[in-house]
Amino acid sequence: MKCTMLASAITLMAGSLLASDTAVKDEVTDAAQKLGSAPNYSWRTTVAVPEGSRMRPGPTEGKTAKDGVTMLKMTFGDNTAEAFLKGDKAAMLNPDGEWQSLADLDNAEGPGRFMAGMLRNFKAPAAQAADLANGAKELKKDGDTVKGELTEEAAKPLLTFRRGGGATVSNAKGEVKFWIKDGTLAKYEFKVTGKVSFDGNDRDVERTTTVEIKDVGTTKIEVPEAAQKKLS
Repeated sequence: MKCTMLASAITLMAGSLLASDTAVKDEVTDAAQKLGSAPNYSWRTTVAVPEGSRMRPGPTEGKTAKDGVTMLKMTFGDNTAEAFLKGDKAAMLNPDGEWQSLADLDNAEGPGRFMAGMLRNFKAPAAQAADLANGAKELKKDGDTVKGELTEEAAKPLLTFRRGGGATVSNAKGEVKFWIKDGTLAKYEFKVTGKVSFDGNDRDVERTTTVEIKDVGTTKIEVPEAAQKKLS
């Protein structure tokens, strides 16, 4: 009798914990969905890497409008790249001051192809945060934040900036943290580690990405005429 009662208690406790985890995950996905339903918003992304890392991305400023255009201004060292996305099309400003389409970037040499891959796989914060929540093993509240570990499959694409291009990833690990304010996603952060192999070269990667949301409902996007032609 005692064994039966103990087993029942354990079953109830496990069910309660599962329900709690589901409720927390739903809270995050609902907050991301609420952000995605806003008419527009802006964000700032910063990436922290260990000292001595070869790739040290600078901050990215982004703006997006619901069912409209997304603007990105990305910094890499002393270089700044500006791009606009709409649906499956994109326009990026090259160093010569000319706007290039995805097809132009595919045929470009140097970093052009890398940028084309990044733009094709880009996801705005509302969509990326929802993916991160779904890719977490479990999410738990910790004070004003929600946090959890990412599955290996969820961490892998984050180690290559989702660029694809033949890179392979092993020993991928990650953790994610969310901040929610008034039911809307306000900030999120994810840290990933692993080994990335590309063109026969192996390197250990450690990266912490922080995305801060701002100007929800008051963001404005102006698309230059030359860029607009590439998006039409």
